[in-house]
Amino acid sequence: MAPPRKPRPGFSRRAQFGLFLGYVAAALGAMVGAILLVLSFFNPPAYVAARGILREATTPVSSGLDWMRRQVADIPPGVGGYFGVMGENRRLKGEREAEKKLVERARSLVIENIRLRRLLQLRDREGQTIATARLVNASGSSTRRFATLNAGLWQGVRAGYPVRGPEGLVGRVLEVSPNTARVLLAVDPESIIPVRRVRDGMPAIATGRGDGLIDVRVAGIANMPYRAGDVFVTSGAGGIYPPGIPVARVLKNARDTAEARPLANPDMLDFAQVQRPYLLPPAQPAPPPGAEAKK
Repeated sequence: MAPPRKPRPGFSRRAQFGLFLGYVAAALGAMVGAILLVLSFFNPPAYVAARGILREATTPVSSGLDWMRRQVADIPPGVGGYFGVMGENRRLKGEREAEKKLVERARSLVIENIRLRRLLQLRDREGQTIATARLVNASGSSTRRFATLNAGLWQGVRAGYPVRGPEGLVGRVLEVSPNTARVLLAVDPESIIPVRRVRDGMPAIATGRGDGLIDVRVAGIANMPYRAGDVFVTSGAGGIYPPGIPVARVLKNARDTAEARPLANPDMLDFAQVQRPYLLPPAQPAPPPGAEAKK
Protein backbone atom coordinates (compact mmCIF):
# COMPACT_ATOMS: atom_id res chain seq x y z
CA MET A 1 0.00 0.00 0.00
CA ALA A 2 1.44 3.32 -1.03
CA PRO A 3 1.87 5.93 1.70
CA PRO A 4 -0.50 8.92 1.58
CA ARG A 5 0.75 11.99 -0.08
CA LYS A 6 1.99 14.72 2.24
CA PRO A 7 0.04 17.96 2.06
CA ARG A 8 1.70 20.83 0.32
CA PRO A 9 3.75 23.12 2.57
CA GLY A 10 1.64 25.98 3.85
CA PHE A 11 -1.69 24.26 3.07
CA SER A 12 -4.38 25.33 5.58
CA ARG A 13 -8.11 25.82 5.11
CA ARG A 14 -8.17 28.40 7.90
CA ALA A 15 -5.38 30.40 6.30
CA GLN A 16 -7.06 30.23 2.92
CA PHE A 17 -10.38 31.32 4.41
CA GLY A 18 -8.73 34.23 6.19
CA LEU A 19 -6.95 35.25 3.00
CA PHE A 20 -10.24 35.09 1.11
CA LEU A 21 -11.98 37.32 3.70
CA GLY A 22 -9.09 39.76 3.47
CA TYR A 23 -9.50 40.01 -0.31
CA VAL A 24 -13.26 40.48 0.10
CA ALA A 25 -12.78 43.23 2.69
CA ALA A 26 -10.20 44.97 0.48
CA ALA A 27 -12.53 44.76 -2.49
CA LEU A 28 -15.44 46.15 -0.47
CA GLY A 29 -13.27 48.93 0.85
CA ALA A 30 -12.09 49.80 -2.66
CA MET A 31 -15.68 49.74 -3.90
CA VAL A 32 -16.92 51.99 -1.08
CA GLY A 33 -14.02 54.37 -1.72
CA ALA A 34 -14.78 54.49 -5.43
CA ILE A 35 -18.46 55.16 -4.76
CA LEU A 36 -17.61 57.97 -2.34
CA LEU A 37 -15.14 59.43 -4.85
CA VAL A 38 -17.79 59.42 -7.59
CA LEU A 39 -20.34 60.96 -5.23
CA SER A 40 -17.92 63.69 -4.21
CA PHE A 41 -17.60 64.75 -7.87
CA PHE A 42 -21.14 64.32 -9.19
CA ASN A 43 -23.37 64.60 -6.08
CA PRO A 44 -21.67 66.47 -3.20
CA PRO A 45 -24.81 66.48 -0.93
CA ALA A 46 -25.07 62.69 -1.22
CA TYR A 47 -21.34 62.44 -0.48
CA VAL A 48 -21.74 64.53 2.67
CA ALA A 49 -24.66 62.35 3.80
CA ALA A 50 -22.71 59.15 3.15
CA ARG A 51 -19.70 60.48 5.01
CA GLY A 52 -21.98 61.35 7.96
CA ILE A 53 -23.39 57.81 7.99
CA LEU A 54 -19.87 56.34 8.05
CA ARG A 55 -18.86 58.73 10.81
CA GLU A 56 -21.89 57.73 12.89
CA ALA A 57 -21.09 54.06 12.37
CA THR A 58 -17.39 54.32 13.24
CA THR A 59 -17.64 56.78 16.16
CA PRO A 60 -18.80 54.19 18.77
CA VAL A 61 -15.96 51.90 17.75
CA SER A 62 -13.45 54.74 17.96
CA SER A 63 -14.85 55.78 21.34
CA GLY A 64 -14.55 52.24 22.67
CA LEU A 65 -10.97 51.93 21.48
CA ASP A 66 -10.11 55.33 22.99
CA TRP A 67 -11.67 54.29 26.32
CA MET A 68 -9.59 51.11 26.32
CA ARG A 69 -6.46 53.12 25.50
CA ARG A 70 -7.10 55.53 28.38
CA GLN A 71 -7.77 52.69 30.81
CA VAL A 72 -4.50 51.02 29.88
CA ALA A 73 -2.64 54.35 30.03
CA ASP A 74 -4.01 55.02 33.55
CA ILE A 75 -2.49 51.83 34.96
CA PRO A 76 1.13 53.11 35.32
CA PRO A 77 0.09 56.44 36.98
CA GLY A 78 -2.17 54.49 39.34
CA VAL A 79 0.70 52.26 40.40
CA GLY A 80 3.00 55.26 40.73
CA GLY A 81 0.36 57.10 42.77
CA TYR A 82 0.08 54.13 45.13
CA PHE A 83 3.80 54.12 45.83
CA GLY A 84 3.74 57.94 46.05
CA VAL A 85 1.08 57.78 48.75
CA MET A 86 3.17 55.26 50.66
CA GLY A 87 6.18 57.58 50.47
CA GLU A 88 4.07 60.55 51.59
CA ASN A 89 2.77 58.50 54.51
CA ARG A 90 6.31 57.71 55.61
CA ARG A 91 7.26 61.38 55.33
CA LEU A 92 4.29 62.48 57.42
CA LYS A 93 5.15 59.91 60.08
CA GLY A 94 8.69 61.28 60.21
CA GLU A 95 7.40 64.84 60.54
CA ARG A 96 5.08 63.75 63.34
CA GLU A 97 7.95 62.21 65.26
CA ALA A 98 10.01 65.39 64.78
CA GLU A 99 7.10 67.50 66.03
CA LYS A 100 6.77 65.30 69.11
CA LYS A 101 10.42 65.90 69.92
CA LEU A 102 9.96 69.64 69.40
CA VAL A 103 6.95 69.76 71.73
CA GLU A 104 8.78 67.74 74.37
CA ARG A 105 11.71 70.12 74.17
CA ALA A 106 9.42 73.12 74.53
CA ARG A 107 7.68 71.53 77.52
CA SER A 108 11.01 70.95 79.21
CA LEU A 109 11.99 74.57 78.59
CA VAL A 110 8.73 75.79 80.14
CA ILE A 111 9.21 73.61 83.22
CA GLU A 112 12.84 74.67 83.57
CA ASN A 113 11.88 78.33 83.27
CA ILE A 114 9.24 77.99 86.00
CA ARG A 115 11.78 76.30 88.27
CA LEU A 116 14.40 78.99 87.65
CA ARG A 117 11.91 81.78 88.28
CA ARG A 118 10.96 80.27 91.61
CA LEU A 119 14.61 79.76 92.48
CA LEU A 120 15.68 83.28 91.64
CA GLN A 121 12.39 84.88 92.78
CA LEU A 122 12.23 87.03 89.68
CA ARG A 123 9.61 89.72 89.52
CA ASP A 124 7.38 90.41 86.50
CA ARG A 125 7.85 93.72 84.78
CA GLU A 126 6.81 95.38 81.55
CA GLY A 127 9.03 95.20 78.49
CA GLN A 128 11.22 98.23 78.02
CA THR A 129 11.35 99.73 74.53
CA ILE A 130 14.93 100.10 73.30
CA ALA A 131 14.33 101.57 69.84
CA THR A 132 11.60 102.30 67.32
CA ALA A 133 12.85 101.81 63.77
CA ARG A 134 11.65 101.22 60.23
CA LEU A 135 11.29 97.71 58.81
CA VAL A 136 13.23 98.05 55.58
CA ASN A 137 12.19 94.73 53.98
CA ALA A 138 10.82 91.28 54.72
CA SER A 139 11.41 88.05 52.78
CA GLY A 140 8.10 86.68 51.47
CA SER A 141 9.12 84.32 48.66
CA SER A 142 11.32 81.94 50.66
CA THR A 143 10.63 79.31 53.31
CA ARG A 144 13.01 81.19 55.62
CA ARG A 145 11.44 84.42 56.86
CA PHE A 146 13.62 87.36 57.88
CA ALA A 147 13.25 91.12 58.00
CA THR A 148 15.74 94.00 58.14
CA LEU A 149 15.38 96.66 60.83
CA ASN A 150 16.90 100.11 60.44
CA ALA A 151 18.50 100.09 63.89
CA GLY A 152 21.49 98.27 65.34
CA LEU A 153 24.24 98.30 67.94
CA TRP A 154 24.54 102.05 68.01
CA GLN A 155 20.84 102.33 68.89
CA GLY A 156 21.10 99.76 71.72
CA VAL A 157 19.70 96.78 69.79
CA ARG A 158 21.17 93.39 70.67
CA ALA A 159 20.69 89.82 69.43
CA GLY A 160 17.77 88.08 71.15
CA TYR A 161 15.69 91.24 71.70
CA PRO A 162 11.98 90.83 70.85
CA VAL A 163 10.44 92.93 68.07
CA ARG A 164 6.76 93.88 68.02
CA GLY A 165 4.37 96.03 66.00
CA PRO A 166 1.06 97.73 66.83
CA GLU A 167 -0.95 94.56 66.09
CA GLY A 168 1.32 92.02 67.75
CA LEU A 169 4.64 90.18 67.82
CA VAL A 170 6.89 90.42 64.77
CA GLY A 171 9.81 88.24 65.90
CA ARG A 172 13.20 88.59 67.58
CA VAL A 173 16.56 90.04 66.62
CA LEU A 174 18.91 87.44 65.19
CA GLU A 175 21.96 89.45 64.07
CA VAL A 176 23.04 93.06 64.58
CA SER A 177 25.44 95.48 62.91
CA PRO A 178 26.11 99.12 63.79
CA ASN A 179 22.93 100.52 62.21
CA THR A 180 20.89 97.51 61.09
CA ALA A 181 19.50 94.30 62.57
CA ARG A 182 18.28 91.06 61.07
CA VAL A 183 14.96 89.91 62.54
CA LEU A 184 13.82 86.29 62.67
CA LEU A 185 10.09 86.54 61.97
CA ALA A 186 7.50 84.62 63.99
CA VAL A 187 6.45 82.72 60.84
CA ASP A 188 9.94 81.30 60.25
CA PRO A 189 10.25 77.51 60.82
CA GLU A 190 13.03 78.13 63.37
CA SER A 191 10.84 80.43 65.47
CA ILE A 192 9.49 78.92 68.73
CA ILE A 193 7.29 81.14 70.93
CA PRO A 194 5.69 80.11 74.25
CA VAL A 195 2.10 81.38 74.18
CA ARG A 196 -1.17 81.05 76.08
CA ARG A 197 -4.79 81.19 74.98
CA VAL A 198 -6.57 84.38 75.98
CA ARG A 199 -9.93 82.84 76.94
CA ASP A 200 -8.60 80.27 79.42
CA GLY A 201 -4.84 80.71 79.75
CA MET A 202 -4.01 77.31 78.21
CA PRO A 203 -0.24 77.12 77.50
CA ALA A 204 0.91 76.26 74.00
CA ILE A 205 3.85 76.56 71.63
CA ALA A 206 3.67 78.65 68.45
CA THR A 207 6.06 77.64 65.66
CA GLY A 208 6.40 79.13 62.21
CA ARG A 209 5.65 77.14 59.07
CA GLY A 210 7.54 79.16 56.47
CA ASP A 211 4.41 79.82 54.40
CA GLY A 212 3.11 82.88 56.29
CA LEU A 213 1.15 80.87 58.89
CA ILE A 214 1.83 79.55 62.39
CA ASP A 215 1.20 76.15 63.98
CA VAL A 216 -0.02 76.26 67.58
CA ARG A 217 0.65 73.04 69.53
CA VAL A 218 -0.48 72.03 72.98
CA ALA A 219 2.31 72.33 75.57
CA GLY A 220 0.56 70.64 78.48
CA ILE A 221 -2.75 68.80 78.16
CA ALA A 222 -2.97 66.38 75.26
CA ASN A 223 -5.90 66.31 72.84
CA MET A 224 -6.92 69.86 73.70
CA PRO A 225 -9.49 71.31 71.26
CA TYR A 226 -9.01 74.62 69.47
CA ARG A 227 -11.82 76.82 68.22
CA ALA A 228 -11.69 79.07 65.19
CA GLY A 229 -10.99 82.61 66.39
CA ASP A 230 -8.94 81.62 69.47
CA VAL A 231 -6.32 84.30 70.11
CA PHE A 232 -2.91 83.45 71.55
CA VAL A 233 -0.55 85.89 73.25
CA THR A 234 2.98 85.52 74.58
CA SER A 235 3.13 83.86 77.99
CA GLY A 236 6.47 85.23 79.15
CA ALA A 237 7.91 81.72 79.51
CA GLY A 238 11.47 81.45 78.27
CA GLY A 239 12.34 84.97 79.34
CA ILE A 240 12.54 86.54 75.87
CA TYR A 241 9.06 87.80 74.98
CA PRO A 242 7.13 89.93 77.50
CA PRO A 243 3.73 88.41 78.37
CA GLY A 244 0.56 89.61 76.72
CA ILE A 245 1.84 90.43 73.20
CA PRO A 246 -0.71 89.19 70.60
CA VAL A 247 0.78 86.47 68.37
CA ALA A 248 -1.81 84.64 66.25
CA ARG A 249 -5.47 83.79 65.70
CA VAL A 250 -6.67 80.22 64.99
CA LEU A 251 -8.24 79.77 61.55
CA LYS A 252 -10.37 76.63 62.07
CA ASN A 253 -11.37 74.08 64.68
CA ALA A 254 -8.68 71.50 65.44
CA ARG A 255 -7.16 69.28 68.12
CA ASP A 256 -3.58 69.19 69.43
CA THR A 257 -2.26 71.33 66.53
CA ALA A 258 -4.08 74.33 65.05
CA GLU A 259 -3.34 76.43 62.00
CA ALA A 260 -3.20 80.12 62.89
CA ARG A 261 -2.56 83.43 61.16
CA PRO A 262 -0.11 85.92 62.71
CA LEU A 263 -1.72 89.12 63.90
CA ALA A 264 1.28 91.25 62.85
CA ASN A 265 2.08 91.17 59.14
CA PRO A 266 5.65 92.41 58.52
CA ASP A 267 4.81 93.24 54.88
CA MET A 268 2.22 95.76 56.09
CA LEU A 269 4.37 97.37 58.81
CA ASP A 270 6.37 100.53 58.39
CA PHE A 271 7.80 100.71 61.91
CA ALA A 272 8.44 98.26 64.73
CA GLN A 273 9.60 98.46 68.34
CA VAL A 274 12.59 96.61 69.77
CA GLN A 275 12.10 95.71 73.43
CA ARG A 276 14.39 94.42 76.11
CA PRO A 277 13.99 90.70 76.86
CA TYR A 278 11.44 90.03 79.56
CA LEU A 279 13.73 88.48 82.18
CA LEU A 280 16.90 90.40 81.34
CA PRO A 281 17.69 92.88 84.13
CA PRO A 282 17.95 96.50 83.00
CA ALA A 283 21.42 97.81 82.34
CA GLN A 284 22.88 99.73 85.27
CA PRO A 285 23.95 103.31 84.48
CA ALA A 286 27.66 103.96 84.58
CA PRO A 287 28.80 105.69 87.81
CA PRO A 288 29.60 109.37 87.42
CA PRO A 289 33.28 110.37 87.24
CA GLY A 290 34.84 110.88 90.67
CA ALA A 291 32.42 108.56 92.50
CA GLU A 292 35.22 106.27 93.58
CA ALA A 293 37.24 109.21 94.85
CA LYS A 294 34.37 110.35 97.10
CA LYS A 295 34.25 106.92 98.72
